[in-house]
Amino acid sequence: PRHKCGNQKSCPKNYFAFKIISGAANVVGPSICFEDTVFMSSVKNNIGRGLNIALVNGTSGQLLKTGIFDMYSG
Repeated sequence: PRHKCGNQKSCPKNYFAFKIISGAANVVGPSICFEDTVFMSSVKNNIGRGLNIALVNGTSGQLLKTGIFDMYSG
C-alpha cells in the first residue's frame, strides 16, 4: 500500500505524516513533504542553501510560511 509522503508505514490516527530530505550537495536538493503535500522542493523552486524551513499550524496542518536561512553567507 502507498503511505503519505512515501513513508514506509502509516502514521497513527491524530498524527501528521511528514518527510524531510536534506539533499546531497548540489546533486539532489532538499524537500519537505507534509500530509502528502510537498511544501518545498527543487521542482517548486523554493529551496536554497542552508536551512529550509516550513512553519505549519500544529492543529490544522495548514502551511503558514516557508523560509531559507543561508548559514554560509550569514
